[in-house]
Amino acid sequence: MPASVLGLDVGGANLKAAHSAGAARSRPFALWKVPTALPDALRELLRDWPPYDLLAVTMTGELCDCFPTKAEGVRAILDAVSLAAGGTPVRVWTTDGWLVDLAAARADPLPAAAANWLALATYAGRFAPRRPALLIDVGSTTTDIVPLLDGRPVPRGRTDSERIRRSELAYTGVIRTPLCAVLGSRGAAEFFATTRDVFLLLGRLPEDPSDCDTADGRPATRACAEARVARMICADLETSTADERRKLVEFAHLRQVMYVGGCIETVARSLPRLPETIVLAGVGEFLAQTALSEQKTVQPCPVFSFGRELGAEVSKAACAYALAVIASEAGR
Repeated sequence: MPASVLGLDVGGANLKAAHSAGAARSRPFALWKVPTALPDALRELLRDWPPYDLLAVTMTGELCDCFPTKAEGVRAILDAVSLAAGGTPVRVWTTDGWLVDLAAARADPLPAAAANWLALATYAGRFAPRRPALLIDVGSTTTDIVPLLDGRPVPRGRTDSERIRRSELAYTGVIRTPLCAVLGSRGAAEFFATTRDVFLLLGRLPEDPSDCDTADGRPATRACAEARVARMICADLETSTADERRKLVEFAHLRQVMYVGGCIETVARSLPRLPETIVLAGVGEFLAQTALSEQKTVQPCPVFSFGRELGAEVSKAACAYALAVIASEAGR
């Protein structure tokens, strides 16, 4: 029998967990602001799940600037996980594609850094067991584009630095990316708004009046997004028009589509043949779909959508879910 496993993905801005039986949840947590609060945040996240025998952990939060080095960040996150886990055994996923125990991960921390994409790619291979394929996971902050061949990941990079150089990691997402990084010279070089405001105004993300994790600390509503976007052109709601703001968010959307589409084309050409299956995951699946429709290299082919097939919450926490399933099957 497979073991019951809870997968945990510790990011710099979000904590995600998923059970091997299928439940998943995501919680915002600004790790870089309050790193000492991580154990308590994890304890809260780990409450009220079906029983599990093992906690499988992956992370990206080690890059937060509250940690002097990645190695120190990995160890700090592992310490927090250990405290939150209580007596539950913990295993840590690495960029070598292995689960190791806490002692081994602490002794050699860098392979545990930013390894979550590989867990998802390893799991995603079962939806494209033959021929070339691509996994595209669009999150709140970044986009992973991983080449697959005959059901296995075949990345050209393993670390984030290597993956950025090879277009397998695009540092753009649908919630947290500063809008000035997308607009270039078309807007103010200031943290006035984020891509979440773009997709609020385009109707691709839902409003959440209770969420104030925005550029100005005001709610994630369309009304407040209008004001934040107006500031990007050094204006406000009185000195800009709805048409001006609409054109700006449409331009930002186009810039992201072109960027992600270009990365998709670059990674697709690294395969022996062009992809014949696409696997989509993440809160920004919709951006991947648009980028695929606009690029010219990858031809129309079957698409497996985590959101459609497994549900929106699993898609948002896809790396945690993939790791839970992998660890569960490893315990057979």
